[in-house]
Amino acid sequence: MSHFSNPDYIVIGSGSSGSTIAYRLGESGANQVLVLEFGGTDMGPFIQMPAALSYPMNMSRYDWGYKAEPEQNLNGRSIVCPRGKVIGGSSSINGMIYVRGNPGDYHHWAKNGATNWDYKDVLPYFKRMETSNGFLSEFRGDKGPLQVSRGKRDNPLHEAFVKASEEAGYTPTEDYNGYRQEGFGPADMTVWQGSRFSAAKAYLRPALKKKNVQLLTGALVDKIIFENQKAVGVQFTHKGQTKIIRVKKDIILSAGSINSPTILQRSGIGNGDLLKKLGISVLNHLPGVGENLQDHLEVYFQVKCLQPITLYKYLNPFSKLLIGMQWTFLKSGPGASNQFETLGFIRSDKNISYPDIQFHFLPVAIRYDGTAPSEGHGFQLHVGPMRSESRGYVRIQSSNPLQAPTIKFNYMSHESDFPNFRKALRLSREILNQKALEPFKGPEIQPGEEVTSDEGLDEFIKNNCESAYHPCGTCKIGQKEDPTTVVENNCKVKGVSNLYLADSSIFPRITNGNLNAPSIMTGEKASDYILGKSPLPPSDLVPFYHPNWENSQK
Repeated sequence: MSHFSNPDYIVIGSGSSGSTIAYRLGESGANQVLVLEFGGTDMGPFIQMPAALSYPMNMSRYDWGYKAEPEQNLNGRSIVCPRGKVIGGSSSINGMIYVRGNPGDYHHWAKNGATNWDYKDVLPYFKRMETSNGFLSEFRGDKGPLQVSRGKRDNPLHEAFVKASEEAGYTPTEDYNGYRQEGFGPADMTVWQGSRFSAAKAYLRPALKKKNVQLLTGALVDKIIFENQKAVGVQFTHKGQTKIIRVKKDIILSAGSINSPTILQRSGIGNGDLLKKLGISVLNHLPGVGENLQDHLEVYFQVKCLQPITLYKYLNPFSKLLIGMQWTFLKSGPGASNQFETLGFIRSDKNISYPDIQFHFLPVAIRYDGTAPSEGHGFQLHVGPMRSESRGYVRIQSSNPLQAPTIKFNYMSHESDFPNFRKALRLSREILNQKALEPFKGPEIQPGEEVTSDEGLDEFIKNNCESAYHPCGTCKIGQKEDPTTVVENNCKVKGVSNLYLADSSIFPRITNGNLNAPSIMTGEKASDYILGKSPLPPSDLVPFYHPNWENSQK
């Protein structure tokens, strides 16, 4: 099929934000929208089966294969940085956990320069984008393109874990995406009718049915073409040929927190000193491009289970075959859930106004690559701090779009990182040692009961922490006068015209929890700015903050 040769809009990237923007720009039928995506189809079973989530992020067919630089504070380890190279972007290879972030995150954004991105401003977009199945409230949406559901939570370990958190002094929450995030309760997931419900399913495919939105796959974007600071086209490689497509209106960059800054840098927008060294003409000196890189780190707190009730019973080849068949023909059974069916958010100490630790509970001891650490039944907490002050960067090494950029997270480099992570581990132990888990809890697989000192816990963190795969922040949104910002509050790239940027790279500070939901919200809000529409009216709903947060940790 031939594609538009001179569309109204070009959207670079078909991920969480890009698919959303393509849908909204094409909604009226009046605009021609062309989406450029380097990856291919998302229709393989490894992507669509929720329980198979460990496969696509480890497959070169679907993943860019980025690897970060060695980290001094992690004993020289290099952490992988999976990014979706497929229709739907990272929403097609992620863990499908749906977390909006905490209202306090957006209050912090607004207080620090991201005007009109406070919680009251973003909540209407969260509501517009979702259909929440079975757990409606005034905080939730029921008519949006994105289907959000919950798992069955029929393993007794889920109830026992939440009960243990109550015994430890925490309060359950019915909906961490609603009035109250703080506490423990059922997890939301982007799963519908037993299959992954990515941004491609929610937004891109419905948009493509309108015919005024087109998708070109296999398109590797090199740079944006400018005339007198005005973005007029995109240069990319397709089937071995270099092509340029010009636009009538605007270009929207939604290539994600790694690829958006690299495309800007190759286009001459970024730190002028870096660009000059690489022989790239400086169009606009914006030193913030590629800086401010953030992520969540987590460890797997693993415990042997005294009863044979965990998902370990399904890890043999025969059971996997049966699960695969049940899912293929019925879209049901263990394959129809990502198995992250219980989450928790707590504050690590008094005088912290909203949660800064996240827990994912999983009724099996297993790694993201699908390997179990030991023979036998176990369960685990994924636990980690939410707001590390460590910052890294993404920088191109040359003007060649096929050469991976330098990705340096500087994990655990801030003086508060290790003390905060130790708190997370000790608070995890406090919950796991409660009476409700006594019938199930055996010895710790890791860290191990003997690891209790600061030095021992620090060494465990250095050797075992993993990325939660939430990179963001590399094209920060904020006030035009702020030299560290890249994007104005209406999502326009500073210093040029007809170029917008909307994805997780604009986050000034990382949000609580998983980033897919905030990335889709960003696409929803940005699309109104691009179309010149008035933003949705601010919400007057007041979310929960612990009334005694200044004096109490629980």
